[in-house]
Amino acid sequence: MSKKITVSIKREILEAIFEGARHLYPRETILMLRGKKSKDIIQINDLIIPPLATYGEGFASYPFHLLPMDFSLVGTVHSHPSGDKTPSDVDLNNFFGRVMMIVGFPYMTDQDVVAYNWSGEKLPILIVE
Repeated sequence: MSKKITVSIKREILEAIFEGARHLYPRETILMLRGKKSKDIIQINDLIIPPLATYGEGFASYPFHLLPMDFSLVGTVHSHPSGDKTPSDVDLNNFFGRVMMIVGFPYMTDQDVVAYNWSGEKLPILIVE
């Protein structure tokens, strides 16, 4: 059995995600995560707004074919205005990269974010101050 990957994210990046989610509430938001993987850590260093993203009530999407050729993209983060941070089948079927993070309403505390791998297993998150 392989060791689980840990997702490392700076507090300021997490706060930016929360702020964007609060701004679009009750619509969902979606962002690309830029970073790098080394050994058992995925380090999130930056956020990218996907081109022509659509933010709706109950969904957020973007055209995959318009993504830049950027090998530093490690995954996505999107919001669930309902507060439920469990990935839906649609979330898992549209998984991109190595990690999917979901932030849930009210987008305020460390408990409002969860990270998953492609099979829907929770990953530990290390928030760096």
